[in-house]
Amino acid sequence: MGIQTDYRQTLDYLYERLPMFSRIGKAALKPDLSNTLKLCAALGNPHKKFKSVHIAGTNGKGSTSHALAAVMQDAGYKTGLYTSPHLIDFRERIRINGVPVSKEWVVDFVAQHKELIEEIKPSFFEINVAMAFTAFAEEAVDIAIIETGLGGRLDSTNVITPLLSIITNISFDHNDLLGNTLPEIAAEKAGIIKPNIPAIIGEQNDETERVFFEHSIHRQSTLYYAQSLWGMVRVKQDARYQYFKAINNAKMEMYDLHTDLLGNYQQHNLKTVLTAAEVLSHKGFNLSIPATIAALANVKGTTGLRGRWDWIQENPTIICDVAHNPAGLKEVMKQWHEVKADKKHIVLGFVKDKDVSEALSVFPEDTMYYFCNADIPRALPAEELKTMAIKHEMNGEAYSSVSDAITSAGRTMTANDALLITGSFFIVGEALDFLNGIGN
Repeated sequence: MGIQTDYRQTLDYLYERLPMFSRIGKAALKPDLSNTLKLCAALGNPHKKFKSVHIAGTNGKGSTSHALAAVMQDAGYKTGLYTSPHLIDFRERIRINGVPVSKEWVVDFVAQHKELIEEIKPSFFEINVAMAFTAFAEEAVDIAIIETGLGGRLDSTNVITPLLSIITNISFDHNDLLGNTLPEIAAEKAGIIKPNIPAIIGEQNDETERVFFEHSIHRQSTLYYAQSLWGMVRVKQDARYQYFKAINNAKMEMYDLHTDLLGNYQQHNLKTVLTAAEVLSHKGFNLSIPATIAALANVKGTTGLRGRWDWIQENPTIICDVAHNPAGLKEVMKQWHEVKADKKHIVLGFVKDKDVSEALSVFPEDTMYYFCNADIPRALPAEELKTMAIKHEMNGEAYSSVSDAITSAGRTMTANDALLITGSFFIVGEALDFLNGIGN
């Protein structure tokens, strides 16, 4: 058998054998860190063999993780990056200097440790985390940027002791797991704040401020507020970059910054990354502000980030964004309103366990919709989504696949129209896979 067949069979084993959140939802989650600790112990505690930064938050943690990884790579540090979920290929979750681990490595890891997997019976995410830690230890990375999967306190990644913890922001998502109020959700995310380890709060909120303050006091952790330390004024944007004046409020210095992260909401993440670079520079890393700003110009190229206001083509315009909760989608809709087009079209799909009705309330009525569902059991059926959308006066048709929805939109659109594909990582992942296939 070739490596492609071996790799496919290995993934089938992981997907089918292990409980997977993206497939079955919260039934896949374990109520503690015991499985991850058992896996790590059996693997020689790889998480203790590299330095790390830990990143949580409702929105923005993926972009922040990739942007900080780009900064570290550009500064010459061998950088591990663990994120989830993936869009097209499982290996996107585990990168070293922007390059995913090889198919051979994935196959070999699972083959070598199948008995351990069968004995501990970890979730899909738990084994992913163990794989990432092992890869980073084997490659002796200088630093690893570790994104939480869900929450923080009980997230499988929360066995590390990082140099720095980052919480990007707090809004409503996964309420059934993390809590029904912003302070409850904040308390779960604050679980990544460790004793005597500094923490950055990306966006401040009156409802969550006290939660983070109390956690930092109890753990003697210094808090940095990125929103207070940096100002960001957007000057202009084109299809490749957006341009800012970045103001260091402490030093009263202004810098020109441009980045290939095109979402309006990225200005919050940029402030967080600039703050993180300053904190890490006090931890022995050679990170100047000018070098950090230079690295932010090519985050996507350096790390392989996709799906965040991802401008796929022009004439007609096609944009993908993985926003999937009301707060994230509200920001995307603000930017969508700025897009100039004769007619606008949206391919839209969700998973069942989101607050879909609340999410639909942020979408415009004067748009043609193509409702669809990703090819996972957890997907909200397109017909159900269409029925819900009608109550919000959103007009469109239901399609049984993402590719059918995009194909239908393509038949309708003219060169001066615009298409947005959004609502879920899984919708965007299948869309990128389909669009790549057309392009090739």
